[in-house]
Amino acid sequence: MARSDYLFTSESVSEGHPDKVCDRISDEIVDLFYREGPKAGVDPWAIRAACETLATTNQVVIAGETRGPAHVTRDMISHAARMAIRDIGYEQDGFHWDRADIKVLLHPQSADIAQGVDAHQPGANQEEGAGDQGIMFGYACDETPALMPAPIHYAHKILGTLAHARKNKIDGAAKLGPDSKSQVTVRYAGGKPVGVTQIVVSHQHLHEDLTSRQVREIVEPFVIEALPKGWVTKDTVWHVNPTGKFHVGGPDGDCGLTGRKIIVDTYGGAAPHGGGAFSGKDPTKVDRSAAYAARYLAKNVVAAGLATRCTIQLSYAIGVAKPLSIYVDAQGTGAVGEERIERALGQAMDLTPGGIRRHLGLNKPIYARTSAYGHFGREPDSEGGFSWEKTDLVDALKKAV
Repeated sequence: MARSDYLFTSESVSEGHPDKVCDRISDEIVDLFYREGPKAGVDPWAIRAACETLATTNQVVIAGETRGPAHVTRDMISHAARMAIRDIGYEQDGFHWDRADIKVLLHPQSADIAQGVDAHQPGANQEEGAGDQGIMFGYACDETPALMPAPIHYAHKILGTLAHARKNKIDGAAKLGPDSKSQVTVRYAGGKPVGVTQIVVSHQHLHEDLTSRQVREIVEPFVIEALPKGWVTKDTVWHVNPTGKFHVGGPDGDCGLTGRKIIVDTYGGAAPHGGGAFSGKDPTKVDRSAAYAARYLAKNVVAAGLATRCTIQLSYAIGVAKPLSIYVDAQGTGAVGEERIERALGQAMDLTPGGIRRHLGLNKPIYARTSAYGHFGREPDSEGGFSWEKTDLVDALKKAV
């Protein structure tokens, strides 16, 4: 029997965290190819991008494989990276959007990979194959309106609230820098989240002489605003800049790499992870697109009332279109058997890579917005972003079970 009374902790990192700077740049390159492709008459289905970024003191290196419009130059890619860094807010001596040295080392996609992804697969309706092998997980639960686990949901919300205040110079937030981390420990009673016992916020500050106490005075109102009313009490323990000082931040303080925050990007440790990162990858890479599909399916299962918690695993082989397996675990909360849900999922959605791209509309420049504050639990937007957060499969699933 699952525990009903316990503590669970998740962390988030802001858009200015060194690894998130790299995720943002990598996703900006994916978006650049999808934006520029139509201008050159390139079919969006033919675009490929696998971009990795490293950032350190006034240095950015972008490497990987691409296929797309020939007019996308190194200068265009460098410009996209600079604009991302400027939007995040870096104008420091050690990391400045205008002064950083940006090296672009992208080259064409491997022909060996391309032949597997592009080739028509016998018995698979001539579909493209998966861009790699692997396992992907999706998860949903009824703990928050977004059907996300409470700890990661509120860790993201804290940093999103602070970022909005910083960029809009609300109250003392103008004194804060782009780099920050949050962590919340949520208390569960009777299986439901009811409060926060520990709050950690480490936030870069632009004025070197600010103390931890002064930083807490700035951030505390925004943290309380982000959490449900009554969750913070006199017994809640706060840790704000516990090292005492956080003036040097971002890639100047710590080297950043694309794809190092995979638990922050997903469910905060409340669900399994297949191991593949998302950012910098076009949707032929099932690490990304199938993880989005698995979240979409899990969220619709919970929204349909078929379970209050749902974990879904999908698996793929490179060059093969159809998933090798579909697995559902309702963690004892299912209204119907897991086998019935598994069959319903296969009927309700085409889970080939091409089917996922069509159903969720993934051949678009929608990826930079996913690079910070979580790929899941966000509101779908009018441009097609976060389409995997829709609950438009509810009726189909109810009929299929």
